[in-house]
Amino acid sequence: MAKGDLIVGLDVGTSTIQAIIGEMDGANVNVIGVGTARSEGIRKGAIVDIDKTVVAIRAAIDHAERMVGISISSAYVGVSGSHIDLIPSHGVVAVSATDREIGDQDVERVMDAARVLNLPAEREIVDVVPREFTVDGLSDVTDPRGMIGVRLEVDAYVATGSRTVLHNLLRCVERAGIEVAGMVMLPLAAADMVLSADEKKLGVVLVDVGAGSTTVSIFEHGRLERIAFVPIGGDSVTNDVTFGLQTGTDAAEVVKCRYGVADSSMAREEEKFKVQRIGSSMDKEVTTVELAYIIEPRMQEIFALVKREVESMGYPRGLPGGYVLCGGGMLLKGADRLAVQELGAPARVAIPDFVGVRDPSYVGCVGMIKYVSKFYNRQPVVAAGQGRRTRSGGALQKIKGWLQDFI
Repeated sequence: MAKGDLIVGLDVGTSTIQAIIGEMDGANVNVIGVGTARSEGIRKGAIVDIDKTVVAIRAAIDHAERMVGISISSAYVGVSGSHIDLIPSHGVVAVSATDREIGDQDVERVMDAARVLNLPAEREIVDVVPREFTVDGLSDVTDPRGMIGVRLEVDAYVATGSRTVLHNLLRCVERAGIEVAGMVMLPLAAADMVLSADEKKLGVVLVDVGAGSTTVSIFEHGRLERIAFVPIGGDSVTNDVTFGLQTGTDAAEVVKCRYGVADSSMAREEEKFKVQRIGSSMDKEVTTVELAYIIEPRMQEIFALVKREVESMGYPRGLPGGYVLCGGGMLLKGADRLAVQELGAPARVAIPDFVGVRDPSYVGCVGMIKYVSKFYNRQPVVAAGQGRRTRSGGALQKIKGWLQDFI
């Protein structure tokens, strides 16, 4: 991918839609444009109103376009949510070269073989994640290219999603005037940016606390091993504040972000604010301690459910790398402190190191453009206004990127 190429990532979330433009700078990618818009028509990660969602996507895209001064024609779309499932799969092919040296085409063929599954009509393949290769019975091979063999096998996870959810998402993006260049699994993209190679090797839990749900991804031996979803997130906290303070949802969100803390020990009685109550013309004065007593129990519940999911996936003692936290839910002050207490393990909040996106809610979308820059070979990028387009370079180049990161 050449210097100056552009990449656009689009994350259609429950509370916020994010559009990020990245520019290639050698082996690195820099964020040059950011657009956000409030989500409308999305509940728990699923689209319930296409027209409202299209308007929100268009607003986020327009925001990013104005910042950079280009016209976006296509984007990579992030995919996550409780409808995503990982299915173990196995692919086997015979090495095609006469000298029996395994090449790129053999790797591509064995990955295609792993995609052959008998799926229900309502499921669709999103991605294929290689776990290990086997050459003539020799297992634990990370990169088989260049090896001599007759039989090449791969153990992989096939990520599938709800056909209805995926098609509705892609339809909304296309109706907003954006061509879908490809789909990217957000947990993989986020992990590629915020997790170190050592963390992935030793074992770590990546927790993305979104608005509608919380994604729990386990990485071990350098690869994604398990994924699960907790059906509550930041919106549940906002709803608690709405009922607890008897105010509107918008006001509750503002109060939560401005005055809220996840750990009640960080709140102070002398810190007060006013909030308008529903059905009353008088504002009510509230202390940050009262607000913390509303927020803390729900955050404790989220972390307790995360810990339960990790245990149910076969890790009763957690993992050596502890927990890495991201998502809009981690914007609450003290969320990392509360996580350490509730999870009983080390925990840190991941924050992108780019100007304009230095908060944990941008991890998924920023990770997406970095993931694409590494794993996709693309033609010169975006901007119909400057005569450039975005294209995907196909499965072969993506597999090459996979293998480079897999070692």
